[in-house]
Amino acid sequence: MHQRIISLLPSAAEIICLVGGQPEMVARSHEDDFPSTIQHLPILTEAKTRFTTSADVDRQVSEALSQGNSLYNLDVDQLKALQPSVIVTQDLCNVCSIDLVSVQRVASKMDPQPEIVTLNPTSVSEVMESITTVGTAIGHAKEAAKVRGELEGRIQKCKDVATQAKKDNPEYKPKKVMFFEWTDPIYPAGHWTPEMIEMAGGVHPINPPGIPSKRVSVESVAATEPDVLIICPCGLDMPATRKEYNLLMEKDWFRDLASKATSIALVDGNQMFNRSGPRLVECTEWLVMLLHDRPDFEPVDFPWERVK
Repeated sequence: MHQRIISLLPSAAEIICLVGGQPEMVARSHEDDFPSTIQHLPILTEAKTRFTTSADVDRQVSEALSQGNSLYNLDVDQLKALQPSVIVTQDLCNVCSIDLVSVQRVASKMDPQPEIVTLNPTSVSEVMESITTVGTAIGHAKEAAKVRGELEGRIQKCKDVATQAKKDNPEYKPKKVMFFEWTDPIYPAGHWTPEMIEMAGGVHPINPPGIPSKRVSVESVAATEPDVLIICPCGLDMPATRKEYNLLMEKDWFRDLASKATSIALVDGNQMFNRSGPRLVECTEWLVMLLHDRPDFEPVDFPWERVK
């Protein structure tokens, strides 16, 4: 049976395309920008917030959520007109994309009702499981199994490097990483990112694996005495990330942190780390490259810049 698939989540769009469902996609969210071959599809959502500065966006988001408002508009008429058979969305983060309730409300009034597939991964293994979930829902279970197997094999290779490093050097101390998922106020990495840092042989002392990202104080960041700083604000591209880094460098506490760190990297957070999709495997490989000085692990065209 030919499906009519709508993705309302960037990582879902990536999974759908990876398992062979792209020809059946009929629409996407405004954030679904990868792969580039889906950019002609109609867009069903738009953000109500506008990026100005980190602090201002944090204020806009807090105000909207405290009033119980969604951060996104959904084009209900167009969604109904497209008559989807499957809608893939999420229920993990109301800041990241359209909330589940808004989608369910529309779908419940449609005839026939589309199947809603909700992805809420909080760990790497759950991201891998979501490949199986999406593949099964859209009739591409076999392709999904193959893709998942390949990705899990690459993750294992990353873990092997970390294991080997410990074997080769009894004195091995994992590098302490401070990963900025937002810079003002400071949100360190949450969910799967600390886990990936550990898989790659590092440690993320401020927020352990599996915990959502939450606001922290400057003092608690400084107290971890990180060796590696990664600036990767959620949803920001490289030019915007560079600006955020320059703003951080105007602050005494950050300059002090930066002077003691052995390496500092800026990463495109719109594409990498902050999406719970297949490219988290590339991100883990990139971490292996950064933490172990293994250029052979650096993914092709990974959007990052080394500043130290």
